[in-house]
Amino acid sequence: MRGVNADSQGARDMPAGTVVGRLAVPAGLLAAVVGAFAYVGAVDPNEPGHYPVCPLLRLTGIYCPGCGGLRSAHAFVHGDFVTALHDNAAAVLGYLGFAVLWTVWVVRAVRGRPLRIDLGPVHLWTLGMSLLVFAVVRNLPFGGWLHP
Repeated sequence: MRGVNADSQGARDMPAGTVVGRLAVPAGLLAAVVGAFAYVGAVDPNEPGHYPVCPLLRLTGIYCPGCGGLRSAHAFVHGDFVTALHDNAAAVLGYLGFAVLWTVWVVRAVRGRPLRIDLGPVHLWTLGMSLLVFAVVRNLPFGGWLHP
């Protein structure tokens, strides 16, 4: 039994404590996000037939908080930030929030410290209420500038 454990430990290329090992997960997540943005950047969501239509918008005519998110990502990839904000301002804030959070994660991983996100109920309720207010305002007559 001792030989089995030694062989399974020897199969690891690098210990998990190395900088490269600690950066593997953040790098993998970044690769997935870059791949998704590259796909949306290459396949235009403004042309019908490439992506499914929002079921809430189709059935009720109401814009959900995610409506326009793909068009926003497409404009963001192409550097058209004004259009990206117009298509879905909440999504653009999400892209920027992800970039900041990912950068903090990488810096902490290089320093050997774990990323800790301690979101309490107040934070989660604030985020949820912000998205709800965004969804309501974009469907009111004076919120037409938030329509995708």
